Parts: sequence; C-alpha cells; structure tokens
Amino acid sequence: MTKKWDSMMKVVLLAALAATLCLGMSCKKQEPAPSQPQTPAKDTQAKPAEVKPAEAAQSAAPEAAKPVETTPAPVAPAPAPAAGYAPLTIELPKPMFVGTPQDMKVENLEKPLGRARPPFLAPEGAVLLSKGKPVSASDEEPIIGEIEMITDGDKEAADGSYVELGPFVQHVTIDLEKNSELYAIVVWHYHKQPRVYFDVVVQLSNDKDFITDVKTVFNNDIDNSAGLGIGKDMHYTETNEGKLIDLLSQGSPKARYIRLYSNGNTSNDLNHYIEVDVYGKPAE
Repeated sequence: MTKKWDSMMKVVLLAALAATLCLGMSCKKQEPAPSQPQTPAKDTQAKPAEVKPAEAAQSAAPEAAKPVETTPAPVAPAPAPAAGYAPLTIELPKPMFVGTPQDMKVENLEKPLGRARPPFLAPEGAVLLSKGKPVSASDEEPIIGEIEMITDGDKEAADGSYVELGPFVQHVTIDLEKNSELYAIVVWHYHKQPRVYFDVVVQLSNDKDFITDVKTVFNNDIDNSAGLGIGKDMHYTETNEGKLIDLLSQGSPKARYIRLYSNGNTSNDLNHYIEVDVYGKPAE
C-alpha cells in the first residue's frame, strides 16, 4: 500500500514538473520583441513647388488680361496734289458766330461739316476772275448797300458790308467781261448769324439775258417755287466759309456771265449778298 502511494506521488510530481517547464517555454515564445522607434512611412507624392505671391497672382490672371504692347499705327500724310493742280487760295472773313448751328427744321438741310472745309484743288494758274467786275441785279435799288459791293472783295458780315435786296425771288448777275473756263464759285450771303437761304440757284451763260446757252450748276429749289426747275442740291447753313460750288467736277464749263438766285431766308423774306468769288482761267 505504501509503495503504491509513493508511485502515485512520483507521477504527480513529474507531471507538475513537466507542466511547469511547458509553461515557462510558452511564456518565452509569447514575450514581445523589444519596442523599436517607428519611422514614418515616406510620402510618395511630390510636394508642390513653392510659389511666390507675385508669381501666383500673375499665373492666376487669365491670359487675355495681360497687357499687350502695341505700336500706334503711323498717321498717313495727306496725299499730295496731282500733277498740274494746286489748292485755291480763298480769303475767308472772320467767323461771326461760334458753335454748331441748331437744327432749323429746314427740309433737305445738309449737316454742318464740323471742321474747316478741305482745300479745293484746281488746275495750276487758276485765278480770282470776279473781283471788281460789273454786277447787275433784278432789284436795281437795294434796300441796303450798293450792288457793286458784291464783287468788291469785302466778305465781312459787319454793317455796311452787305447788300439787301427786296423780297421774293431776286437775282444778281456778274459779267466776267470775257469767256472763261470756270473751276469754282464761292457765294457769301448774310453770315452774321446762322440762317438758310431758299431757292438758291446758280446758272452760267454766254448770253447776258440768260435766254440761250444756259447751264444750271447749283439748284436747291426742292419745289420749283422759283420757276427754274426742281433742284437736287441741299439747303445749307450760312457760315464765314461761304458756299463753294464745284465746277471742276462738272467739266469746267466756259461762260462769261454768272447769275445767282435766292428767295428769302429762315429769318425774313429778304435777299442778301456779301460777296461772290469766281475762280478759273480766261478761255484762249
């Protein structure tokens, strides 16, 4: 009985020893490795390039907003006159009113040019033919002035410088005293204030009575109230530049007599003339 107990005790002790050994080995296997400082993983994405504020603002602006350097186009010089032509020397009186004339509600009225009239080119050798030449008129006794004043060279609008004819249709006739090749006519009515004269008609002839060989070179009578036919030219406002009638573009007609009609104005029914210039060359 005692032997059996001893044997059982040995078995229990051996089992306990084996269990202790297994437990020690198991604990060593489960012991964690000593901790190591962790290195952060490298960022594989590329870092954005450093951009300075000025560069960022410039790059953010749209391309169209960038200023573009341009060189101003050169101003083309005025074309030189064609060979054999030269500007007419037209002496102008001083202007009597300043600014743009107001619309006077006149039918078929041309707009003011808004600047000086460009030079008129005429064949070289063109001269003023009318200064001092004889003048006659339908009203032989003007209300103011003398008929001869229409070709005396005084173009001012001051008192004593103009001729006042009666109402209704009136005309004046200039005798150049010889047949001439004509390039331009400039007429000054009363230009002390802006006004429009009606039924302005200009005719040329070699017949002093204007019965035959009559050529109309200007006519703004839109309703034939002067009885000389309906005209296609425009009404115009009087200025110190006068009204230039281009005869060069009408074939430079030849004539001795120039007749000018009018039929009142926007201020009253009277007719006024200050000066008439006729430019050309005596015909050969």
